[in-house]
Amino acid sequence: MADPRLRQQIALVAAQMMYRREESEYFTAKRKAAKQLGVEYRYRPGDLPSNKEIRDQIQAMARMHEGEKRLDKLRDMRIEALRMMRKLARFRPRLIGSVWTGHVRHGSDIDLHVFSDSIGLVTDTLQEFGLDYQLERKRIVKHGEERLFTHIHIEDRFPFELTVYPEDKAHYVFKSSITGQAIERASIAELEAFLKAEKPEVDLDEAVEHVEDHLDRFELYRLLLKPLEAVKQDPRYHPEGDALYHSLQVFELAREERGYDEEFLLAALLHDVGKAIDPSDHVGAALQALEGTITERTATLIAHHMEALAYRKGTLGGRRSARLREMDDFEDMMLLRDLDQRGRVPGADVCELSEALDYIRTLADEYDDD
Repeated sequence: MADPRLRQQIALVAAQMMYRREESEYFTAKRKAAKQLGVEYRYRPGDLPSNKEIRDQIQAMARMHEGEKRLDKLRDMRIEALRMMRKLARFRPRLIGSVWTGHVRHGSDIDLHVFSDSIGLVTDTLQEFGLDYQLERKRIVKHGEERLFTHIHIEDRFPFELTVYPEDKAHYVFKSSITGQAIERASIAELEAFLKAEKPEVDLDEAVEHVEDHLDRFELYRLLLKPLEAVKQDPRYHPEGDALYHSLQVFELAREERGYDEEFLLAALLHDVGKAIDPSDHVGAALQALEGTITERTATLIAHHMEALAYRKGTLGGRRSARLREMDDFEDMMLLRDLDQRGRVPGADVCELSEALDYIRTLADEYDDD
């Protein structure tokens, strides 16, 4: 398979997989792309596109779909990286990957190397700062060689992936899978110097403190939604299972109906968050928890979604029904009510919570850019 056009096609398909976050490893993406194009058994490893060719395609997609806002996002991600690195200073963190090199795209993680002979010390530190994390041990097989990596995933305004190495690897020269050269990385001091040189007029400590004090609204949504996974519902009315699964079903249905409507999508996703706070008044609890982070329209849809149920059943009463019909958002209330009822299917396919929040965040970013 010495056809350069086919090589370019494989690079494009592999890049699409990685841009959409369907694959995270270059080697796996290019093999799947070759299989998809029907050349799985005809290629030689040297005929496949390089990691750099795939990365260049990913960056072209990012420039086309995300435009100049990538630069503002990159600055924000570097500030977030510095904030986290200062928390983990005892483990000699190094910023690597796209946030340091500038090749960020939608969904990019902030990648850090940390060095400790004890995973527990790292996770204890994260717990002290109240950070939610997931531990992953990942086996990678490449060219017949197996390696085991320990990753810590942190959900925050931007997702972090920490790779933990033994302390004696702190000065080891890691090689890039893209260029084959020494991997580009930055210490706390190097990142601070870079950010100060980039914008000398900005007080870096103040910028980090602002990030520390400011809770991103999508992080709040995640913190409110995640406990719903433990809320088991009455199977007579909710045969699908827990309240998070139900909420994601309603979100998926809303995305099919109103994929462009951020306010409606938030109402669909968040309408039951109060069930993990106060089951006796889940509507009131939701509105109180979300106050100041959602629009008046989203709040109205959440506030009246149970009244809409009574309206559909004919049990709301004449006066209250009339008041409901007179509201500007009546049709949307009824649509949300119908989706709420339909989102109760055992085994239905739904996206991950992070994907739902990323989708709505993208809509919000596009609106802010208009």
